[in-house]
Amino acid sequence: MVGTPVPPKGARATVHVAPNPTTQPGQRVTITGHCGGGTGLRAIASGVNGSAMLEEVTIIDPGPDRFVATARLRAGIGNGVGPIFVDCGGEIGVTLLVTHVDP
Repeated sequence: MVGTPVPPKGARATVHVAPNPTTQPGQRVTITGHCGGGTGLRAIASGVNGSAMLEEVTIIDPGPDRFVATARLRAGIGNGVGPIFVDCGGEIGVTLLVTHVDP
């Protein structure tokens, strides 16, 4: 096979978070990407050890060709890595958010 393999159907959305890494509790982040054939951004989920990493998630433009959302890093998050998932109506995507927060 030549070139980059195509992700399987259902996992073709892409997602990016900026800034990444985050450095302050309460820091605002921008979440962008595309839905990879899905109908549009429906939800964003995040979490570490059963607790959400992000709060005040706002979908500004659901796409589907390009989506934009914002969120705030939840207070109490320390140093680490956690997943950010997007549901794009038939396609999902995931990225990792790195946190490097001084106590």
